Amino acid sequence: MKQSHRIALGVSSCLLGQNVRYDGGHKLNHYIADLLSIYFDFVPVCPEVECGLPTPREAMHLTGDPAAPRLIAVRTGRDLTAQMHSWSAQRIQELKPLRLRGFIFKKNSPSSGLFRVKVYQDKGPPLTSGRGLFAHAVTRAFPLLPVEEEGRLTDTRLRENFIERVYGYDRLLTLLDSNPAKADLIQFHTLHKLLLMAHSPDHYRRLGKLVASTSPVHALLPSYASLFMEALQLLATPAKQTNVLMHCMGYFKKQLEAWEKQELLELIERYRMQQLPLIVPITLLKHHMQRFGQPYLEQQLYFSPHPDELMLRNHA
Repeated sequence: MKQSHRIALGVSSCLLGQNVRYDGGHKLNHYIADLLSIYFDFVPVCPEVECGLPTPREAMHLTGDPAAPRLIAVRTGRDLTAQMHSWSAQRIQELKPLRLRGFIFKKNSPSSGLFRVKVYQDKGPPLTSGRGLFAHAVTRAFPLLPVEEEGRLTDTRLRENFIERVYGYDRLLTLLDSNPAKADLIQFHTLHKLLLMAHSPDHYRRLGKLVASTSPVHALLPSYASLFMEALQLLATPAKQTNVLMHCMGYFKKQLEAWEKQELLELIERYRMQQLPLIVPITLLKHHMQRFGQPYLEQQLYFSPHPDELMLRNHA
């Protein structure tokens, strides 16, 4: 089930170096534009320009209720909320056929910020609980879509989690688009066992109960899809990863020499203590899989949930 195709990813246009900012500039992000562009087909979106505003333009900010903020031009006080809402609804209809697998938004933007966007008040300091109008519309229209802000991608764990969700969502949509039989859902769940356990053993068990249900597969798929993406959104911590690694080691208990077992145990423990990156024990486990042949482990997407060249597991 490894991907052989490029994946469509929405990205705020300014992050790709397009001069669409209110000041006529950009916010080029080299990690996105240089590295991720090798693996993804980007769909650039700039809400302000696409909804009809010029570049350069008057700065804007959110005001009022964080749950339903207004988009206001700072200098003139012009209310642009209706214009942005109308355009967002139209743009989302255009995005639906593209089947995006994820979206990277510009942080702090009154249109595209995902987290802690400032919402200004008549009195007192701004609240930091807002979300950009377009970002809010996207997450509401595509509730399972992996989304992230470019600023948070500097955190290695959040970066790994986002890319892992993007590829997981791609596999999930591929399954859903194939009009799957019950056997297909069972196989999908089986291939993701270790990956799901690394994110949430509880979700893995709950998903297993869904798969084991006697309900028709078409009735199970919406709940399975929602729970699957909910599981992947939880961070795969060193403690949960260690449990998975120890589980994998159990497959070799009869083949490995005592010193080999000790070597693997030490690497797993050093990973748990965050002295080594995850790729180190993973690489040794892959070596033993090649030596002894473990068909069950070899099919597990846990070992390559995304392109190895992205080096997402190379951080301690």
